[in-house]
Amino acid sequence: MTTEGDVAPVARDAGGALRERLLAVAGPVAGLGLVLVAAAMLRHEFRIHDLADVREHLRALPPTRLALAMVLTACGYLALTGYDVLALRYVGRQLPYPRVALASFVAYVFSHNVGLSIFGGSAVRFRMLSGWGMRSEDVTRVIVFTSLTFWTGFLALGGVLHTFDPIRLAIPGLPLADSRALGLVLIGAILGYAVLVLRRRTPFSLHGIRIPAPSPGLAAAQVTVSSVDWLLAASVFYVLLPETSEAGFVTVLSAFLVAQVIGLVSHVPGGLGVFETTMVLLLKPWLAGDEVLATAVAYRVVYYLLPFVLALALLAGYELRRHRALLQGTGARVQDLLTAIVPRFFAVTIFLSGVVLLVSGATPELPERLHWLRRAVPLPLLEVSKLAGSLAGVGLLFLSHALRQRLDAGWVGTLVLLGAGAILSLAKGLDWEEASVLTGMALLLWPCRRYFHRRSSLLDQPLSAGWWMAALVAMSGTVATLELAFRHVEYSHELWWQFAHSAEAPRALRATFTAALALAALGSLRLLRPARRVPAPPSPADLDRAQAIVASSPTVGGYLALLGDKELLFGDTGRAFLMYGVRGRTWVAMGDPVGDPAEGQELAWRFLELADHHGGRAAFYEVSEENLPLYLDLGLDLRKIGEEGRVPLATFSLEGRARKGLRASRNRLLRDGYAFELVAPPAVPAILDRLESLSNDWLVGKRTREKRFSLGRFDRDYLCRLPVAIVRQQDEIVAFANIWSSEAKGELSIDLMRYGSEAPPGVMDFLFTELMLWGQREGHHHFSLGMAPLAGLEGHRLAPTWHRVGALLFRHGEHFYNFQGLRAFKDKFDPEWAPRYLASPGALSAPLVLARIASLVSGGLVGLVGR
Repeated sequence: MTTEGDVAPVARDAGGALRERLLAVAGPVAGLGLVLVAAAMLRHEFRIHDLADVREHLRALPPTRLALAMVLTACGYLALTGYDVLALRYVGRQLPYPRVALASFVAYVFSHNVGLSIFGGSAVRFRMLSGWGMRSEDVTRVIVFTSLTFWTGFLALGGVLHTFDPIRLAIPGLPLADSRALGLVLIGAILGYAVLVLRRRTPFSLHGIRIPAPSPGLAAAQVTVSSVDWLLAASVFYVLLPETSEAGFVTVLSAFLVAQVIGLVSHVPGGLGVFETTMVLLLKPWLAGDEVLATAVAYRVVYYLLPFVLALALLAGYELRRHRALLQGTGARVQDLLTAIVPRFFAVTIFLSGVVLLVSGATPELPERLHWLRRAVPLPLLEVSKLAGSLAGVGLLFLSHALRQRLDAGWVGTLVLLGAGAILSLAKGLDWEEASVLTGMALLLWPCRRYFHRRSSLLDQPLSAGWWMAALVAMSGTVATLELAFRHVEYSHELWWQFAHSAEAPRALRATFTAALALAALGSLRLLRPARRVPAPPSPADLDRAQAIVASSPTVGGYLALLGDKELLFGDTGRAFLMYGVRGRTWVAMGDPVGDPAEGQELAWRFLELADHHGGRAAFYEVSEENLPLYLDLGLDLRKIGEEGRVPLATFSLEGRARKGLRASRNRLLRDGYAFELVAPPAVPAILDRLESLSNDWLVGKRTREKRFSLGRFDRDYLCRLPVAIVRQQDEIVAFANIWSSEAKGELSIDLMRYGSEAPPGVMDFLFTELMLWGQREGHHHFSLGMAPLAGLEGHRLAPTWHRVGALLFRHGEHFYNFQGLRAFKDKFDPEWAPRYLASPGALSAPLVLARIASLVSGGLVGLVGR
């Protein structure tokens, strides 16, 4: 919903798009590089070992050591609760310790296993703490404080250990002989933190939230608690080492600190593969590689996997308790909760199921089972089963993304591949454990059909950089597994053509290569997407359909579609539509989807897919806070761009001192013979010539041009579709505005406002006042004054850069538009202000998207640089 003042600020040149794309892929590429390096190093180290050696060491693990590791794990997670206890003291809030412990345990388990993602620890902690009444600003401070606490212990312990007892760095290509230089750097960092705590008096700012430095006592407690946490975590790994290990605890602790941090910066969830490789290399002087790898696997199970299962149960219980009061007598809240959780849950688990099939295809079968298969399964069937199983794994990787986007075809395809994968697992190696897992996943997915309701092509779905990163890591891990499993088989070209029941290495090689080829083919298909297209304007029939939908909607901003300058995307049933424009690679939807909410959500997904299909980026301009969860689901970032003023008509009155100016202006014009009148659409053509004259006069007086996209313009067809409010003196029209209203009488507003040079002062006040009084008599709920661009953005020096730049433009950007004057005019009516947002793909893309929107509004470059 907009008025004439709705003009986006111009920001950043087009070169920012390249920087944005480079930054977006930098993290995933770096992480993939670390994974590939780790795989190469493992391949080098395991020239004399294979997976059977690792399994033997795992079987030899004494139960007493396993039990001790579990006790230490429990103590470690208990120590982690100290992070949150200190953080709550830092922000001056108190919560019962059981709640603190629950939030801490669940958050850190998710951080350890999932890493930085929508399932990460910060998101879990934010949800739980805010659910217990903490303000979002305080939760943010808690998250920042706990993150700092984590690093203080590492800096302190790592600095002391690596400085005074450095370990030898037997890493190929690394110029350093030992880790003393690393220790000195870490000591310098912790001393720098101490100086900051002692001397910093001015708070830091994070997205407008003030983050003060902790007190010296609190900082000392941070270092202590974090050091205890690191010591306990390393102790778990230490007690799982073989009893014959010659490595002392200090040596293991030093290696553990380095390996954990390298795993963290790799962007790989849980540092999987990177942590293990680093430990193998650093402990090489004391332990064989297969012994360290077996210890790392046991450590993953004890410290990561078992707590993760417990955390999932605790989180489910928390969510059910949280909504218990709301669930009495209705299942609506349960459905809302499940609708948000179920697609994400299956997206993760189905992806992991695909990884299971890929790894299974790259490893040998158990000898006793293969012996039975020789008698029962023909060789061609065995070969095809191995190959098809790996292809099914790639298919499940791909379909996991479709499940995340709630596609019905994704649900069907996943069930088919899970069933096929279970059968293939039995046919290729009697792997009943693997078949049971896949069958269980299919049984879990089967009754969840309702949560996958979107009808869309699987090939049209956009695949994010995060998905590609995860898929490439999975494929790289599969190749590394193949190398380790068949370390003693010398490669030759003849392997590709060897077919026999006993030829396991050739069979695994062909299966893994085919899976990699399938993933590469999928990437090629993404690169061969259709070229960009220029959207076609809507037909008169399309405009009629859109007008009927808007008329039955509670909001009226959808009437902008009737301008005909935006393409319309209709829902399957015709109960909703979305309007958008294209400038360059940027596809901009104007406002929220209009019409039926459920169909509107589907349209938002379709629009995202349509933009991606044509190589563009999708954005939603001027969206309301009610639909923010939808845009977060779409993977978009949100930026406040202004505020919309809404006047409740039930309480609107001209009485009182606050409305003295409006009352005086109205009475003066009434005395001078001015009158308010509504002209129905059939009568509008008779006055169009006069309205056009007033419009041209207004444009000349304001020294501006007609705008478009988010603003109305003088268009005869557009004006004839809607009622027009006029102000006349006797027979002479001096001002007008077209009216937006709905049949439900929820919202009332105006779009195009124009008046002539002979109009009296205060004529717009008079027009607005009369229209609000009319809407009040007709029973309309509220009157929308439209958005005040850049209003409500904080200009404080500690505010985020986005807000400070916006506030600066609001104060000094009069060349582009009368920002402050528009806000002051609307404030006369004492409206309730609601934020409006830009939803765009990534924070760095927002300025470029706004520049594209400004070009759409202004009609091109000429309009952009002029008024």
